Amino acid sequence: MTIRAYQETYLNKAQSALGDAFDYAINTCGIPGEDFIKLFTVSSVSKRIENGEPALLAGKSGIEIAVDVVLETSGKQLDQQPRERFGRSREYWIGWAICYYQWFSARSFGDIFEALPYDDLQNMYYTLHEADILKFVSIADERIRAHFKDTNLKRVRTSYGCTQAELARRSGVSLRSIQMYEQRNKDINKASAEALYRISRVLGCTIEELLEK
Repeated sequence: MTIRAYQETYLNKAQSALGDAFDYAINTCGIPGEDFIKLFTVSSVSKRIENGEPALLAGKSGIEIAVDVVLETSGKQLDQQPRERFGRSREYWIGWAICYYQWFSARSFGDIFEALPYDDLQNMYYTLHEADILKFVSIADERIRAHFKDTNLKRVRTSYGCTQAELARRSGVSLRSIQMYEQRNKDINKASAEALYRISRVLGCTIEELLEK
C-alpha cells in the first residue's frame, strides 16, 4: 500500500495550483517547459509538495509557486501580469496531471519527469486531457517501470556506493535476501518492517524509497 504524503482533501487545491504555476511560467512568462521542469524539480518547492507541507499545499497560489521556484533557483523575479484564461491550457493540464500522479504514486518529481519528459507530456495531452486521470496514471506507471529497470533498492544502494555484501553485513539482512529483492525474485514490499528499517538506516533513505510502486 502506498503511503501518501498528504490527505486527499488537499489534492484538488494542489493540482490547481501546480497547473496554474506551469501555465503562468510557460505561457505567460515564456519559460521553456523543459527549463521550468528542471527549475521546479531542483527547488525546495517540489520537495515541500512531496512532503505534504500544508502551508504550501493550501496557502500558495500557482503564480506564487512559479515565482518562488524561479526566484529560488535562478534569482530572477517573475512580474508578468497573469493572462485571462478561458479553460485549461496544455501546460495547465501537465502540472495538474503530474501533481496527481506524484500524490498517487508517492514518487519524487525528479523520477517522474526523468521518465516523462516535457515533450512526451505535451503529446499525451491531446489523447488524455479529457480522459479519466487514472488512464494517465496507468500510462505513467508503465513509463516509470520501463525507464527504471533496476529496483529501487538497487538504485538507492548503488547511488550510496554500497555493495550488496556490505549492505548485508551492516543491516543484518541476509545477502541472499538482498540479491533476491534486487532481482525481483522476492517482493520487497512484503519484507518485514524490521528488515526494511535496517536497510533504510544503512542507505540513509526512507522505507518508502525502497518499496516498488
